[in-house]
Amino acid sequence: MPKITGRRSESADAHLYLLMTMAFFGSAFACSKVVVGDVPHQVAAALRFGGGAVILVALLALWGGGSKGKELTSWREVVRAGSVGLVGVFAYNLFFFWGLSLAPSIDGSIIVPVLSPVLTTGALIVMGWEAASPARLCGLALGVVGAAAFFVGVGDTGSELSGSRLTGDFIFLLGAASWAAYSIASKKVLVGMNPLRATTYGTVAGALGLIILSIPSLPETEWSSLTGSTWMIIIYLAVGPTAAAYVFYYRGLRVVSPSTATIMMFTVPVFGVTCSVIFLDESFTGLQLVGAVVMIVGALLAVTQGRFRRSGNTSVPRPVKRTDDSESLQQS
Repeated sequence: MPKITGRRSESADAHLYLLMTMAFFGSAFACSKVVVGDVPHQVAAALRFGGGAVILVALLALWGGGSKGKELTSWREVVRAGSVGLVGVFAYNLFFFWGLSLAPSIDGSIIVPVLSPVLTTGALIVMGWEAASPARLCGLALGVVGAAAFFVGVGDTGSELSGSRLTGDFIFLLGAASWAAYSIASKKVLVGMNPLRATTYGTVAGALGLIILSIPSLPETEWSSLTGSTWMIIIYLAVGPTAAAYVFYYRGLRVVSPSTATIMMFTVPVFGVTCSVIFLDESFTGLQLVGAVVMIVGALLAVTQGRFRRSGNTSVPRPVKRTDDSESLQQS
């Protein structure tokens, strides 16, 4: 009995780690919105991921990427991880922060985490890498219908804001597409790489790209006007949603299955919407709310194919070694 109780406690801790990860991801939308209100969006992205890259490099030096994992010593593997990072960190966050400069964070907290798996699943089916089951096709259809309703609902926000908000939402959609491309690429390119090493190298490569992109905007940044609270938020974004979230996610994946982690990603909109409403006083239109619900249902159906596993087994699964599970990281 004590052994079973210990295993249940370990499983509960793993789920808590994953839930904290999703809370970090969700909070990043509102926090990043505050930062892009004070600095150009290119600079905001560079500050967050420049700081996150430094922290991940320190963690890699401290932990060595896992003594039992494969050491990432080949320059070819470094280039592979870096090239994937240019898509998952540079391209994705370019669209992420650009969208935040035009649209409310509440829109991004729905569009990005919900449509990313829909676009990923759709692309995998088109390429013939996964089966097109009826449940998945139905989920994809619902995702498209929900997205259409969500975008149409932007028109009800008022003539002065709807144009900018709609543009920002389409940019968020480009961000979701970038994340889908990263998810697919990481499954093929990062096979066999240690997750911490692969993510660190990818983050460093993406952060360097964001820093280079931000150089022309640096003269426009009024550094002296940045308040202490803004700097605290920037530090939080680098430490929490960027670095600590990865550590917690990795700890959780040592116990729970990848499918469970994927399902928990759908709590990100809950945390994101809550932060946007409470701290930024943002809101949905009625049609946007309906569209968001339909999107979430469709995405869940597309990802799970309508099958939810029951965890009747009290034993702890073996540590997960698939590196593609790191694709859910940095998605905020």
